[in-house]
Amino acid sequence: MKKLSCALAASAIIALTPTITSAQETTQDSSYISLGLGMYDAFRAADIYDNVDFSAMDFRIEYRSKDIGLPFNLKPWAGLEFTSDSSKWLGGGLLYDWRATENIIITPNAGVGLYDEGSSKLDLDGTVEFRLQLEAAYEFKNKHRLGLAVGHISNADTADRNPGTEIVNLYYHIPFNGF
Repeated sequence: MKKLSCALAASAIIALTPTITSAQETTQDSSYISLGLGMYDAFRAADIYDNVDFSAMDFRIEYRSKDIGLPFNLKPWAGLEFTSDSSKWLGGGLLYDWRATENIIITPNAGVGLYDEGSSKLDLDGTVEFRLQLEAAYEFKNKHRLGLAVGHISNADTADRNPGTEIVNLYYHIPFNGF
């Protein structure tokens, strides 16, 4: 399943490559294809009694829309997240890009999606899981961005248990004019 997930992500990237914009085609407000790599369950210490480590590598591909006229300059996003232990989350939500300086963008975002734990030892106790994330990114002159994000996924107390998990990701955002 891990090979299939990686193949699907690679196929999506290759399929989208022809429509990724060059620096000359970008505008102040672009849509983005975002690629993320990080650590799933980054802050939970291994269980000292069972010596269980819940952490895994986290991989993401997201589409982040340009401004489409939503209130408060909110922008929609959609994404697929999968881990090295076959967990998957597919969902979407809203984000806000706040330009802290000319080159620094702070992006809080929230979303909801469907989750499958795969072979993970961490059971988030639900199929519907919510994601909150905060990212700080540097925007280059060509509008590409490099960012660091900390996020939380949980069932928001909609199930009997709510263990939740934190994820730390390094993102690379590529301006995109496809949709």
